[in-house]
Amino acid sequence: MDGKGDEELKRTDIERLINALKREFNDESTGHDWHHLERVRNNALLIAEKENVSDTFIIEIAALLHDVPDEKLNSSEAEGKRKLEEYISLLSLSEDEKEELYGIIYSISYKGGNEVSLTSDKAMIVRDADRLDAIGAIGIARTFAYGGKKGQVLYDPDIEIRSEMTLTEYRTGKSSSIHHFHEKLLKLKGLMCTETGKLLAEERHEYMLGFLKQFNKEWNGQE
Repeated sequence: MDGKGDEELKRTDIERLINALKREFNDESTGHDWHHLERVRNNALLIAEKENVSDTFIIEIAALLHDVPDEKLNSSEAEGKRKLEEYISLLSLSEDEKEELYGIIYSISYKGGNEVSLTSDKAMIVRDADRLDAIGAIGIARTFAYGGKKGQVLYDPDIEIRSEMTLTEYRTGKSSSIHHFHEKLLKLKGLMCTETGKLLAEERHEYMLGFLKQFNKEWNGQE
């Protein structure tokens, strides 16, 4: 197949994938909805452009699929894996491309700070793209959407902030939506992998600090 035909096939694959993801994720209410997937895709393409990475097909697909197997959104690890395999079956990928895609998707999650080290530029781009959507104004909104959906309290000052935790503690330990900023979100700026990700994270990080300062003033009844 010539270059033009190959590019057309890739675009067709991506459109097919987008339509399928919209059907499943459009009404998802934990902040991991279709619009989140689209924003992560757009973030990833922006980072790739700024980092002079021209081969973005796998980056784009990984960004769109990164939440599909997430344990937070599935009843079991096996269910998440099955869903991901179903989506990947819609795509015209070689075995090497599938292996690369799986590698990126399963390396994105924060896991309470127990994340895997990355060696792939493409994985770094997708991880940064996802984390950018976890901070700033949208990150704040998503934090409270997720906390409310999961029945988590808004804030409880008697709960200690956890500096280190296992994956199980991160998933199931007692916390609050405000604690999530200290336990994860405020750490993400320093964990960005790409230079572009680091630059884009700066403003969003400062916005969260301003929000928390105002929240504390109002919580404590200060002027």
